Amino acid sequence: MRVKGVAMVLGRTIHLHGASRLEFLSNTAWVRHEACHVKQYREYGMIGFLVRYLFQCARWGYYDNPLEVAARKAEADPGILEGIEII
Repeated sequence: MRVKGVAMVLGRTIHLHGASRLEFLSNTAWVRHEACHVKQYREYGMIGFLVRYLFQCARWGYYDNPLEVAARKAEADPGILEGIEII
């Protein structure tokens, strides 16, 4: 992953590294991607999401991890932000 900034979701919080809040919020696809992960946490719970994520990364790798595939698909879905509050 050769990118300048990264984001990681833990529960309902999106943590940024190497990117400002403004940079993140100005990239709609990136916001939608991470919002999808927030919704995945809601669906599976903290432990359930982390176990699934790690297992799927070990089995299929990062790019083909079904949770990442769904998040990339969500990048084009304006509805993914419904129920997500950005403060």
